[in-house]
Amino acid sequence: MERRTTIAAIESPALVAAALESSLRLEKNPSGSFSGPLSGDVHARLEVFVTENADGSTIDLCATQPIEIPFFGWAFDPVHRWVLRRGLRYSAQCIRAALSGQAAPTELKRSPLSAPAEFSEHQINFLATTSLAAGIAAFGAALFGQNASSIADSFGVEDAGLGTALAITRLGVLFALIAAIASDRIGRRKVILWSVAVVCIANAVSGLAPNFEIFTGSQLFLRAAVNSALVIGGIAVIEEAPDGARAWAVSILSLAAGAGFAIAVVLLPLADRSPESWRIAFGLSALALVLLPGIRNHLPETTRFKKVAPGGRAPLRLREIFDASYRNRFILLAAIGFLTNIFSAPSAQLTNRYLADVHEFSSSSIAAFRGITNGVPGVIGILIAGRLAETRGRRPVAIVSLFLGTCLSMAFFLVSGPLLWIASTLAIVAAASSTLTIGTMDAEMFPTEVRGSSNGLMLLAYVIGSASGLLIAGWLSDPLGGIGRAIALCGIAPLIAAAFLLRRLPETAHVALDDVSPSEI
Repeated sequence: MERRTTIAAIESPALVAAALESSLRLEKNPSGSFSGPLSGDVHARLEVFVTENADGSTIDLCATQPIEIPFFGWAFDPVHRWVLRRGLRYSAQCIRAALSGQAAPTELKRSPLSAPAEFSEHQINFLATTSLAAGIAAFGAALFGQNASSIADSFGVEDAGLGTALAITRLGVLFALIAAIASDRIGRRKVILWSVAVVCIANAVSGLAPNFEIFTGSQLFLRAAVNSALVIGGIAVIEEAPDGARAWAVSILSLAAGAGFAIAVVLLPLADRSPESWRIAFGLSALALVLLPGIRNHLPETTRFKKVAPGGRAPLRLREIFDASYRNRFILLAAIGFLTNIFSAPSAQLTNRYLADVHEFSSSSIAAFRGITNGVPGVIGILIAGRLAETRGRRPVAIVSLFLGTCLSMAFFLVSGPLLWIASTLAIVAAASSTLTIGTMDAEMFPTEVRGSSNGLMLLAYVIGSASGLLIAGWLSDPLGGIGRAIALCGIAPLIAAAFLLRRLPETAHVALDDVSPSEI
């Protein structure tokens, strides 16, 4: 991608050349042109051609973006075009100021939409491919929660039975734990590919399920595959990202997962067409299997795993997780995950049921509500978190966002009217920030040889928290007079994590990954 602009100058080519070198720090090429980085972006390049004319000089500026992003290029093209136009305008201002002897304009800050560190072509391809896998997994995972009310009505299941089924599916963590440990043995790539395949197959079974028992069983395997894909995918992008952009890379992965969730929300009105039309969305998830060959062809093994397993397989070193270097980190992160999921699981899985039963929203109304309050605000929260986690640090961002997000989410389940919309919008911004920063620290805190295993074991604690929260919300729904109050009560748990546990973790921002968690191999 490239953008061009032209400047006319009365000065000679020699004076223009001097201005280019002094104002933009461009270097002269053997061909006679001048080139260098484009201000405002770590990847974009600027090339300037100076030709003499009767009135002085003609200055042609060409800004190029050499990045080729597989699968998601269409989504980043508007950002790249804006970055190039912005950089060209600034470059032209610098040249005019230098030629006229005026003060140079204020230095152009790096675009908040661009990467905070330079990615190689390999790293970009890896991030994009892993993000596609995460998007497929998140789409498949969202369908049960988004269609919970229609599914429950279809099979004649009450709130308590629905909460129990959602809790049962969390037992898929046992399979996810095996997959996570296997990723330290056979690599990240194979686990991600198998996980995507299982997501699609499990939702095919769910869409055809004749009863709630078979549906729940298939969702158990789906939940295991989703956890594996997202956890190992997050580990993989952190291992492959350049230092200074690890949290940002996770934010891109999260945006792809959020896009998968958004597709599930967009398809929600299908459930209004007939009592069984919720099955259509599950069928579409199954059809995503056709994308698996493309993912396989573009997804290599991570460089760090290949270093600890040059033959393609590595011995398991589970004891490293519990030695003096990493034991306290593991206990803290597992406890934080347990407490946060006591609230986040029922909040995420039962929101649609709450809106339908308490506020009498239809499926179409729920889709509109979630799209308005969660769509763009969620993206904003992820982008803010990715940038702040790199500049301000993981720990302070996690503490503030978890506390605010929990309070706002609790309020959502206790208010009505316009406040319902306001609380949901603000809560998703903060929740996206806390999820991203805590998830990044989960992977950063352990060395390559046990990074999958440690995150798998933490996932076990996370899912125990999820199951506990779903059961608590389901059981307390009637005694407390509604599912909203029961979910809000679960919010006490993450507030404890924000107030007492997160501050005890070491800061990982501005530190090389191998220094945060040095390998013992």
